[in-house]
Amino acid sequence: MSSGYVGILSAELHFPDNHSLKGKRKELLSVKAQLQRRFGASVAEVDHHEVWQRARLTLSCVARGHSELVGLLDGAERFLASQAFELVHVEREVVTLDQ
Repeated sequence: MSSGYVGILSAELHFPDNHSLKGKRKELLSVKAQLQRRFGASVAEVDHHEVWQRARLTLSCVARGHSELVGLLDGAERFLASQAFELVHVEREVVTLDQ
């Protein structure tokens, strides 16, 4: 019996039209809240904290089934790609807790 799956998605973002840390943080707050609400993800900004045109977000999702988890990660990536900023690079990892 499966113990479930954990998915990790790390995304490098570029904000070409942004001109301040305040503007970047405002946009990231909204994006993080929407990822949490839409996909049940835990989200953190993990790099480029003091750079106003770059950010790295890492999010994690948990699901019972592999296909359900892949659907959540695919949806989160599509959501990020549809935003005003540029989605530069994405990395994913899926971990199972099966012994």
